[in-house]
Amino acid sequence: MPLSPAQKTIADSNKRFRVLVSGRRFGKTHLAIRELCKAATQPNRKVFYVAPSYRMAKQIVWEQLKKRLRELRWADRINESDLSIKLINSSLICLRGADNEDSLRGVGLDFIVLDEFADIDAKAWHEVLRPTLSAPGGSALFCGTPKGIGNWAYDIFQHSKTDVDNWQSFQYTTIEGGQVPKEEIEQAQQDLDARTFKQEYEASFETYSGTIYYNYTQDSVYKEDKTVLNDAKHIYIGMDFNIDPMSACVAVKTQKGLVVMDEISIYGSNTDEMVDEIRTRYPQKHITVFPDPASRQRKTSAGGRTDLSILVNAGFTVKAKSQHPAVRDRINAVNSALKSADGQQKLWIAPNCKQVIRSLSRQIYKPGTSQPDNNENLSHMNDALGYMVEYLYPVTRNRINNNAPTTWTMKVK
Repeated sequence: MPLSPAQKTIADSNKRFRVLVSGRRFGKTHLAIRELCKAATQPNRKVFYVAPSYRMAKQIVWEQLKKRLRELRWADRINESDLSIKLINSSLICLRGADNEDSLRGVGLDFIVLDEFADIDAKAWHEVLRPTLSAPGGSALFCGTPKGIGNWAYDIFQHSKTDVDNWQSFQYTTIEGGQVPKEEIEQAQQDLDARTFKQEYEASFETYSGTIYYNYTQDSVYKEDKTVLNDAKHIYIGMDFNIDPMSACVAVKTQKGLVVMDEISIYGSNTDEMVDEIRTRYPQKHITVFPDPASRQRKTSAGGRTDLSILVNAGFTVKAKSQHPAVRDRINAVNSALKSADGQQKLWIAPNCKQVIRSLSRQIYKPGTSQPDNNENLSHMNDALGYMVEYLYPVTRNRINNNAPTTWTMKVK
């Protein structure tokens, strides 16, 4: 598959350090594989692909890279355990995770791709990877989606605009990548809140300041039928297992969407006591619980039972993902449900839910970061709500799987 015009502009740049920030599904993986192979056409080159974690590196490019090199008949030896491929010209392409800095040390490199570099610790670049490129001609391609202002990724992007002799920056929206139909972009506007849509699809550096749940307003307050909780046969409960307090928010589904109608907060408690409280308040209801996925292992009650097993044995339907959803994904899901980029709303809060309202309206980011400030006990109810909303209305992250182009030839020593 050929490069899009935007991808070709990046590939054709001869700058030593290139920084690409782009919207989702721009085709970063396609471009990364192309650049890895291009850098390895000369004999005896050492080329690294670095993702935030080893697992991500394997998931994102390993199968595609192997497939492409086999098609080109360039692969000599493939090491599955080390995620490395020796080429017939003695060049070496390795996949690494920035979560294991020791795996990045002690080598001289000719080229590096840093994928989703905003999620990589700045130290991994400045103290570990940058020194590996000290040999003449060592170069790097940074690529990823913006993650706000006030972090090293934003600083690198700004630096690339000033040091024009060695650096070049590129900023493209999803639509400019040419990989995603217009209809999917329109669907994303319905699914995401405005700030998240700008960041994820328009490659905008959005400011992480003020309240986290900025889409919570007076329009989020449910002002209609207050009997829906009593009338509902099926209720939905988001649950956070911190014992001080154990927190749960109780919702029903209506024609408008999800309405949080009640809240439970119990200090110095455990999962058994939370179950008893739920049964007391909502007898003869079908109950679906969306707990913290850590409940699969976590134990807040005696007897060696996990929190999840206690909920299941209580007769509740339990919906929990196998892996903990990222904090940012939970936040984005709640903001998007409160108001999407095209103005749709899927989530309302009843005025009697004082703690939910207080938590949504007051929790802020830690100054200068994109991490929530967990002071004032505001995070527990927001976490409980987030587990439920993210499960019901997930903000998905898709990648386009493309093959690298064939417009270059290998030079064998």
